[in-house]
Amino acid sequence: MMKLLVVATSNPGKLRELQAYLADSGWELTLKPEALEVEETGETFAANACLKASQIAQATGEWAIADDSGLQVDALNGAPGVYSARYGNSDSDRIARLLRELANSVNRQAQFACAVAIARPDGTIALESEGVCRGEILHSPRGEGGFGYDPIFYVPEHKLTFAEMSRELKGSISHRGQALTAVIPQLKILTENFRF
Repeated sequence: MMKLLVVATSNPGKLRELQAYLADSGWELTLKPEALEVEETGETFAANACLKASQIAQATGEWAIADDSGLQVDALNGAPGVYSARYGNSDSDRIARLLRELANSVNRQAQFACAVAIARPDGTIALESEGVCRGEILHSPRGEGGFGYDPIFYVPEHKLTFAEMSRELKGSISHRGQALTAVIPQLKILTENFRF
C-alpha cells in the first residue's frame, strides 16, 4: 500500500518535479490543502523547510515533505538568500533588481541552495538534507526554460544557464535534485522500517 506524503506547496509544477524524483519511493505525493499557509520566518533554508514540513504534517495528520531554496550571491554577502522569492513582484523584477545590485561587479560567483525536510504526522522532523549547485550570474538573461533566476544562473561546466538546460540535465545537477537524491535512500529505509 502506498503511503501518503503531503507536499508543502500549492504549486502543481513543484509537485510534478518531486513526483519524478520520488517515483520509486513507495510514497504517493499530494498537494497541501489550499487554505493551509505557513509563514516562512526561518533565517535559513533548513529552518524554513522544517517549519513548513512540521506545520503541514500537524495540520493534516499525515507525513509531509517541504523544501526551501534560493539564490546566494557571493558579492552580495549571500543575498537574496531566504528572501529570493520576495526580492521583487515577478521573476523579471527579481532578476532586474539582482543585476542592478551586482552592477559591474567582477565577482559573479553564486550558488543555488536547497534544503529538504520530511516530518512525521506529529510534526517531528524525520529526515533532512541539503544540496548546492555553484555557478555564476550573467550580465543578462539567456534561455526560455525554468523559472525564477534560471535565465541568469550560468553553470560553467555545462556552458549553459539553468533556463537553457533540458529538464533532465537541470534535475541531475540542481540544488533541489541533489537534496532530493540525498534524501531518497533515507526515505526508503524509513518506509521499510516503519509499520504505518
